[in-house]
Amino acid sequence: MPKIAVVQDILSANDEIARENRLRFDRAGVLVLNLMSAPGAGKTSLVLCTIAALRPGLRLGVVEGDVASQVDAERVAEAGVPVVQINTGGGCHLDANMLRAALEEIPLEELDLLLVENVGNLICPAAFRLGEHLQVVIASLPEGDDKPLKYPVLFAQADAVVVNKIDLSPYMDFDREAFRRRVEGLNPDAAFFEVSCRTGEGIPAWADWLRQKREQVRGSR
Repeated sequence: MPKIAVVQDILSANDEIARENRLRFDRAGVLVLNLMSAPGAGKTSLVLCTIAALRPGLRLGVVEGDVASQVDAERVAEAGVPVVQINTGGGCHLDANMLRAALEEIPLEELDLLLVENVGNLICPAAFRLGEHLQVVIASLPEGDDKPLKYPVLFAQADAVVVNKIDLSPYMDFDREAFRRRVEGLNPDAAFFEVSCRTGEGIPAWADWLRQKREQVRGSR
């Protein structure tokens, strides 16, 4: 069988499971985010800041995706929210089937918001929908401001882009305005947030946006 046909079959099967996942989320009235970034951008830090900013008003759960280890899941568990770890065993992304299996251990009916932290990668996750409502790409100042140029697919399809570690701005050669222009050139409709998970700057605006999106999901039930 030609290689391209195999790839199409894999993506088609994934998309079908993703649709099933989405139906589960919609029935439960849970807003689901797929958080994607390069390694070290601060996905877990943003998850923890989000938990702190939204509780007790919203009930949160987390799915942690990683190649190996449970370090991030343990950090999230200490925050007192339901969390499930998915280890891909070398895979560079989560897929819909992995998430479907993890959902058996998540009390969806008791949640308002589910945060799915994907494997640290800016290429593979773009091709595999999970059934999420929103895709969020996280970048950080130490990575450089050229990420939208190098990985346009992920930025072009994101619902929101979060720039983390802005507290490092005085020490980094990162042109924040140029970065934003590059994102807007690919995706003018994406919500855009600049935050520091260390200082808390920008987190209230991010949290307000999530509350609004959660209300939209609840209102569509």
